[in-house]
Amino acid sequence: MTKKQNSKFMQPVKLSTELEAVVGKGPMPRTEVTKKLWVDIKANGLQDKVQKRNINPDEKLAVLFASKKSIDMFKMTSLVSKHIG
Repeated sequence: MTKKQNSKFMQPVKLSTELEAVVGKGPMPRTEVTKKLWVDIKANGLQDKVQKRNINPDEKLAVLFASKKSIDMFKMTSLVSKHIG
């Protein structure tokens, strides 16, 4: 019986210094990065109270997203992918 290989999605990836400042030391799978981002967002109350789909970045996330403007949560993954190698 052969052991099933993890998908590329589950393989640990290298993280930028900016991303590590938010989610912790890498490497880690993309799924774990997303989970830890949401932990940080909720812990710091960064999800918009009215528009739940929007994230209001604090200083660390503003560096990560290259903007202090509110962003749509669905755009978050594409912005974060620039910090994954």
